[in-house]
Amino acid sequence: MNGAAVYPPPTAPAANMFGNVPGYEGTLAGGGGFLPPPMPMEPVAPPQPGPAPADWSIPALSEDVAREAFKSFVSSNCCYSNGPVNDGVITSMEPCNTYRYRLETFTESRSTEWAQKPHEGEPADFYTQTAPRPWEIQATMTPSLFTNHTEEIRVPYTSSIKECHSCHSKGMMPCKECHGDGFKPCWVCNGSGMKTDEHCSRCNATGKDRCTMCDAKGTKKCETCNGKGQLLTYIKVKVEWTNHVEDHVVAQNCGLKIDDLCSVSGKELFKNNQYLLYPLLGFPHPAISEASERLVRDHQSKYTQTSRILQQRQTVELIPITKVNYKWKGDSHVYFVYGKENQVSADNYPATCCCVIL
Repeated sequence: MNGAAVYPPPTAPAANMFGNVPGYEGTLAGGGGFLPPPMPMEPVAPPQPGPAPADWSIPALSEDVAREAFKSFVSSNCCYSNGPVNDGVITSMEPCNTYRYRLETFTESRSTEWAQKPHEGEPADFYTQTAPRPWEIQATMTPSLFTNHTEEIRVPYTSSIKECHSCHSKGMMPCKECHGDGFKPCWVCNGSGMKTDEHCSRCNATGKDRCTMCDAKGTKKCETCNGKGQLLTYIKVKVEWTNHVEDHVVAQNCGLKIDDLCSVSGKELFKNNQYLLYPLLGFPHPAISEASERLVRDHQSKYTQTSRILQQRQTVELIPITKVNYKWKGDSHVYFVYGKENQVSADNYPATCCCVIL
């Protein structure tokens, strides 16, 4: 049997494997939650009035555009026949335009954890100088505003060299496939050496097959230390930039589901952004002012607990919605055309068929 079987089994990192670094006392292997940010240095800017749009109206949808949108919608559904498109008659069109308020809060959060990697000659700098605190570490890049991004940074003066806890500095581990033997039972004769009362030609009657995973050596390179025998342990800071987006769509009474409006855009009436926003007060539709006041308050309260707010942006759109009433085969039906993209919603479409996909 190969001597690899004498290697001790792998173990988890010892509790004392990681040192004690001032400012990082609560840091754990695997992470330990987000760190409260420092107090903001930038004063809150006074309220800024938003630009008044030149035109708050949306042109009425024409019948030709409504028919073309309906035709495109039906052709994209394999189970819909085009009878209502070709033979249906539009009887009336009702505008049901509505407003959407959107608040975006762009934050930076930081968390720390003890990490390790195979030691590849890096110097150990543990305690050679005082390690900078998590929020003092300079990120190598700052992403564009309102764009999600993540960066991991090794904290200076926290690195030390440790014995690999998996292989105990040997750099090799018993092969899991053959349990360190270098050979496995022959798959043809199931390890008996015989097949149909004859010697197994596959294994020459030995009942054993070479282990291809370790090339019959019985050992493989330790995956934890990549065969180096030593690990570099250090603290890393994970920096996450996150754009938190929340919408409020003013309810309309024409019957279109609000969820349908998530994927479309409208006419932009108002937009402003700054470090911390003031609620949008005095908007012609009171539901928008109420939504702005609620969401701005909620975001600033919620996200300052575990992250640093870098910028906020609020937008108001007027989303076009047209309810189209039409008749087909003597019965009345409805579909909706909505958004600048002229999307269509047609629940209870009257001419469906069963599709069979071969």
